[in-house]
Amino acid sequence: MAAVVFALLAAASNALATVLQRRAARTVPLSSGLRLGLLVDLLHRAVWLGGMLAVIAAACFQALALSQGALSVVQPLFVLELPLALLIGRVILGGHISRGGWTGVVLLVVGLGCALAAAAPTIGTDHAAFSSWVPALVVCAAVIATAVAAALRHGEGGVRAACFAGATAVAYALTAALMKDATHAWQTGGPAAFFTAWQTYGFAAVGVAALFLLENAMQSGPLTASQPVLTLGDALVSLSLGVTLYDERVRTGWWLIPECLGIALVLWGAVLLSRVALARDLTGAQDKAPAAARETGTEPGRADT
Repeated sequence: MAAVVFALLAAASNALATVLQRRAARTVPLSSGLRLGLLVDLLHRAVWLGGMLAVIAAACFQALALSQGALSVVQPLFVLELPLALLIGRVILGGHISRGGWTGVVLLVVGLGCALAAAAPTIGTDHAAFSSWVPALVVCAAVIATAVAAALRHGEGGVRAACFAGATAVAYALTAALMKDATHAWQTGGPAAFFTAWQTYGFAAVGVAALFLLENAMQSGPLTASQPVLTLGDALVSLSLGVTLYDERVRTGWWLIPECLGIALVLWGAVLLSRVALARDLTGAQDKAPAAARETGTEPGRADT
């Protein structure tokens, strides 16, 4: 139960960070290229600093959740980050959530609850053997490389965005798996063991790569192509890593029916949420749309109508 609470707090903190950083980004001058003074501008804005504190809080809550619960339970709960960001954004940014958006929130929450209740993941081991890590790292790296290569073979659009989102999902799941092992090192050996464990530097490196891939996914095509892949991919890959690395177990047999139903509802909800204008604003998608419209002489339409 504690793991679920910490996971929900982590998702809420990430959502709050997204909204606060988005609000801060609205207050700085737009630039067509890289601007070295951007960070300096943001550092002078309390709302941006609040967003960074929320990011740190999210990382701490995630580590606590992973140290006390199964990876296959904790990580899927992060699909709630988008609906939470929309709800917080509606208050702070004054955005509008359409009827379809509210339907998406309900579908995602109900679907997640249905899938997790049917799967009933069990807590396995707290530490994965290095012999298990080797094939997991190789497979994840291969999948990420293949997805990135596929993305680069396509021009801007849905396919490219979906491929980058798939790579991001694998990277996020792998980051969580490495973090779980790193937290075990802290629990058993304290800070010295944590900072000398290869998993600590592994989750830091993969986490940075995940953020880079996510930015590429957001810039490559519509949110309707990337968000469903990211939402579902992270949960399913985390489930797979939990089973293979940490000996976690989920129910099979006829339980697969409600599990698949829940997954379908989550996917449906993610698609609906990705069409909400506020969701596109939170990801920065609407910053690029006006520029494209000016180049083509057209105006973008609303995504939530």
